[in-house]
Amino acid sequence: MENVQLASRIRAFRKLKGLTQQELAAGTGISLAILGTIERGNRKVSEQELERIASVLNISVEEMQGK
Repeated sequence: MENVQLASRIRAFRKLKGLTQQELAAGTGISLAILGTIERGNRKVSEQELERIASVLNISVEEMQGK
């Protein structure tokens, strides 16, 4: 999946769950700066980071990827 599409989905799910970037970053252990670059599509998210983000958002990685 293209970085920008995945970035948009991460941002949309975060907002849907009512979380700020800071709250999601704290929950995942990913720095706020890195999470920001992921959400803007400027950095490819690793599989491990994607799993942590999905876990905090209480969704599956497949759902995050739109599968």
